[in-house]
Amino acid sequence: MAAATASLTLSRLFSSPKPLSLSSAKSLLPPKTLLSTLSSSSSFSLLSHKLRPGLTPIKFSTTATTKISATISVGDKLPESTLSYFDAADELQTVTVSDLTKSKKAILFAVPGAFTPTCSQKHLPGFVEKAAELKQKGVDTIACISVNDAFVMKAWKKDLKIGDEVLLLSDGNGDFTKAIGCELDLSDKPVGLGVRSRRYALLAEDGVVKVLNLEEGGSFTFSGAEDMLKVL
Repeated sequence: MAAATASLTLSRLFSSPKPLSLSSAKSLLPPKTLLSTLSSSSSFSLLSHKLRPGLTPIKFSTTATTKISATISVGDKLPESTLSYFDAADELQTVTVSDLTKSKKAILFAVPGAFTPTCSQKHLPGFVEKAAELKQKGVDTIACISVNDAFVMKAWKKDLKIGDEVLLLSDGNGDFTKAIGCELDLSDKPVGLGVRSRRYALLAEDGVVKVLNLEEGGSFTFSGAEDMLKVL
């Protein structure tokens, strides 16, 4: 039951702007009634597993009350920070934000977590697919940033069979994410995500932010590759 609930939570969290709350009156229903209620409103097959008698559903709230804002804004210089990644030779490398953006037109986009549904199925693949078009419009660097360690980012890249279209960068300690004020605190969720990054896409020219599409939490509405193509 815990695996099913966590799967539903992850999918709802990273793919839907409408929060799921299991702290409503439905969580007080008997297990069979709760399962029937959830199954009727979701297409996820994992919910078809029977709840074992005597177990109480985990109750938590995913309601977001944080106003959409960040420390960084259009016209600001990106703060210096060091990010890491594994190169083609499987060697751990580091790169600074200034290395990525100095005298360049760069697109930096962030995801709440590697291997999570929307990030893996839509956000990152979209930039991989449109990388050539973005570069034809003058973009020098396309980088995906996540508060995951470099080993996780390496495994994610391999799993999605990504080449050099997009650079996958680890902000493992969240230093860059905190510096631009885009933290997303998910530590109250039972899946153990902790503090991650809100989803966003920004365009920087010579290190100065020209466009900032900052999403509400993990929602995915206007931070995709197509959205960035429209502003170039």
